[in-house]
Amino acid sequence: MGEIWIKEAERLGDGSIGGAMDSPSAPGRVVWHTTESGAGNASFNAVGKYLITAASEPHILYDPTTDRLAQYGPLNQSARALRNDGATRTNRTGRVCIQIEVCARAGTPFTGYWKPGPNFKALMRAIRSWGVPDAWPAGSCAPGASRNRTTWATKGGHYGHCHVPGNDHWDPGNIDRAAILKAAPTTSTPATPATPSAPATSTSTYTVKSGDTLSGIGAKTGVKWESIAALNGIKAPYTIKVGQVLKLKATSTTPAAKPTVSVAHLNAARAKDIPAATGHTTYPAEVKVVEAALKAEGLLAATYAADGSWGTKTDDAYNAFRRKSGYTGSAATGSVGLESLKKLAAKHGFTAKA
Repeated sequence: MGEIWIKEAERLGDGSIGGAMDSPSAPGRVVWHTTESGAGNASFNAVGKYLITAASEPHILYDPTTDRLAQYGPLNQSARALRNDGATRTNRTGRVCIQIEVCARAGTPFTGYWKPGPNFKALMRAIRSWGVPDAWPAGSCAPGASRNRTTWATKGGHYGHCHVPGNDHWDPGNIDRAAILKAAPTTSTPATPATPSAPATSTSTYTVKSGDTLSGIGAKTGVKWESIAALNGIKAPYTIKVGQVLKLKATSTTPAAKPTVSVAHLNAARAKDIPAATGHTTYPAEVKVVEAALKAEGLLAATYAADGSWGTKTDDAYNAFRRKSGYTGSAATGSVGLESLKKLAAKHGFTAKA
């Protein structure tokens, strides 16, 4: 599983905009839209509110002139920015269907004047964490672009609103598609993987077979597909040929041991540390693991991230992580639950247990 909430993004709305995907076995994709508005903070704020009022929320709102980034809902669920194609719910096509509204006008392609920065790189990092390839399967976004149903249903990658069957808009306009990918090269720091890669096999090469993809080869060999691509000089759109011999990046055959954190121990610490004197610890080693993860999420200040005490700051930070992960109401407060701890563990390399 990839990133669900982008830590660098602002939050808009209540975090609930859709539901489960209809075809989770289909490749992941991204759809680029334009808001048909100006850019800048005033437009960003106005459009951000309007999309909620109109119940047309995408996952992401992005400003190409300020690099401002906001998120309405979890990336692993659907958004509301597309029309259905008959009985096909286009918003729910694929493993993910990440909808991005850019504060711009289709008639003036934003790639001609934009200023992508760290937030754009964070957005692309999250997109790639879902295995969405750096490719545009339907081609140009110019007026008259193809809305091929087979392409949409079977090909992962980046699309414009103009490519989606059942829709009649032609945004985002004739943008420079290559510029989108070049603005956040794959050599930039990737997100922490949801699950650690398996150790590589002793095989130092791999011969491409019929039906193979880079991500599939990565899963078979325990080597990240990005590493395979870089080692073999394969660049977007990451095409490989049957019979091609790929070098594999060697890694240790013995994975590093992961720390284990117990929900029961955390709740015992929570019950004792909060009412006790500042700095009181109960299970400091396990609490420190969680504090480090919350710090990495940007939710806990470094001052409180290594004391091993489950105080009010740590408790507030954990509640913030639950809200960030989509929990609401009573599920976002109180005792630590195994489900939410597993989500944090999957992102930060430790094991959660009851």
